[in-house]
Amino acid sequence: MTNNKSVLKWLDEMQALLTPDKVVWIDGSKEQVEALRAEACETGEMIKLNQEKLPECYLHRTAVNDVARVEGRTFICSKKEEDAGPTNNWMDPEKAYKMLFDIARGSYKGRTMYIIPYSMGPVGSPLAQIGLEITDSIYVVLNMDIMTRTGKAVLDTLGDSEDWIKGLHARCDIDEEKRYICHFPEDNYIISVNSGYGGNVLLGKKCFALRIASYLGKQNEWMAEHMLILGIEDPSGNVTYVSAAFPSACGKTNLAMLIPPEGYTSKGYKVWTVGDDIAWMRKGEDGKLYAINPENGFFGVAPGTNAKSNPNALASTMQGTIFTNVVHNLDDNTVWWEGLDKNPPENAVDWVGEPWNGKTSDKKGAHPNSRFTAPAKNCPCISSEFDSTKGVPISAIIFGGRRAQTTPLVYQSRDWNNGVFVGSIMASETTAAATGAVGVVRRDPMAMLPFCGYHMGDYFKHWIDMGEVLGENAPKIFNVNWFRLDDEGNFLWPGFGDNFRVLEWIVKRCNGEADANETAIGYVPAAEDINLEGLDMDIDVLKSILEVDNEKWLKEAEGIEEFYEKFGDRLPQELRDQLSSLKERLSK
Repeated sequence: MTNNKSVLKWLDEMQALLTPDKVVWIDGSKEQVEALRAEACETGEMIKLNQEKLPECYLHRTAVNDVARVEGRTFICSKKEEDAGPTNNWMDPEKAYKMLFDIARGSYKGRTMYIIPYSMGPVGSPLAQIGLEITDSIYVVLNMDIMTRTGKAVLDTLGDSEDWIKGLHARCDIDEEKRYICHFPEDNYIISVNSGYGGNVLLGKKCFALRIASYLGKQNEWMAEHMLILGIEDPSGNVTYVSAAFPSACGKTNLAMLIPPEGYTSKGYKVWTVGDDIAWMRKGEDGKLYAINPENGFFGVAPGTNAKSNPNALASTMQGTIFTNVVHNLDDNTVWWEGLDKNPPENAVDWVGEPWNGKTSDKKGAHPNSRFTAPAKNCPCISSEFDSTKGVPISAIIFGGRRAQTTPLVYQSRDWNNGVFVGSIMASETTAAATGAVGVVRRDPMAMLPFCGYHMGDYFKHWIDMGEVLGENAPKIFNVNWFRLDDEGNFLWPGFGDNFRVLEWIVKRCNGEADANETAIGYVPAAEDINLEGLDMDIDVLKSILEVDNEKWLKEAEGIEEFYEKFGDRLPQELRDQLSSLKERLSK
């Protein structure tokens, strides 16, 4: 498949370490994928579903102790501990390599070593990056085939270059005490052992696309961000692209695949999905910031996905999808999960493989973190620019969180550095479902807290530097909050498709077509500038959720100050200055 010396040398080392019985190159062909699916069904690793209702769809169950990303077992292995920063677990690289290779040694005996050449981003795009993952899991191969571009074309693009990311995955014994997901940003290396769950073993996903790529971006003047990318088309056919970052449970996937309200669609407004999770962004030849989605599929949470909450996501799962840890409906050989509909199957098997009756069982049938891996091309609103090697020009960057009181529905930052400040203080409040303590503010800067591959203070500085690189072409930065509550705890804003009304104001601000009121925190729309047509909402309620309460924000500033302390002298002076200026404006 390749004569690349750096690739062949590494593969020889890996073969000697892992001692597989057989070695198979993944060539990206449909024939090979079909053969691997059949083999996985023979061994019981996967179950073939109803091919009339769900063509090319399969079900997989992970080990009961292996159902989610394990942040406590995830490490950044940089030479200096301080370079990993206070928000990451650190391990000495020398110690980590020895430990991981000792765990993996001989673990492929009796197994096949699959070699997956893959491209993050369209093959040949100047914004794309190449990786090789070796694994002993067909499940990983088939998921990577959906989530990335795989096969011979990737190796042809790589040629003799040594610029690629090494990825070793070994299932070993799925022992949670010896489970490690380790990143070596200075060596372009990722190692995952003792897990079979997607988030820990699809090494192109968060491991490469965020932790390693964020470090590469800092070195090379580009950005790897935990952001969706969407295009907003107006009735004249003009498309404005925005990227947006939200912590979990804040409606990121729903926004990425949003369907505008009827009043807008009838006029010809459309939303196009470029990406639902990750954006890689670089300055283009014209000076603007261009973004690609480095992924080729969606790795979505199944529970709660339904025809009302996200019809486009549900439609994406109808062909060529792998479902993980959901309910198997034996009556028609399909799948089900909580929140799909109100008709759970009675003759079914739950996510742990036990008989399950949805009408009588008191336990959930699907795991709360059960997943679907679906080809992005299935999405009814996938952008025509999805495979563009150039990427799409980003006009706005949107941050958001879940705040009951403090943060208005939408506001625009004063300038780029103020926007970096807005992203750095991003937060959500805990809900009763999450913990006993309600309303505890959890900061998640740029939604990157678990995914930044280096010191977060340096990451903030990289954002500030990118503002200088982009100059007047830098996107405008906004913050949204769909989650304002009244005194009884009811949501004041309808959310979902109606969020388009806020996006419309954001696009108009980018195009210089809308006014705003200056407040201490930034620019807020007048209530009259948000279109309420067709929405049963009192304009006074809208005014109340656009209000900026300086007293509450002064209290917020105290929390920001406390949060910033953990970054010590690596926190950029620009952000200290932003906080001081905010306090000054609030006190006036």
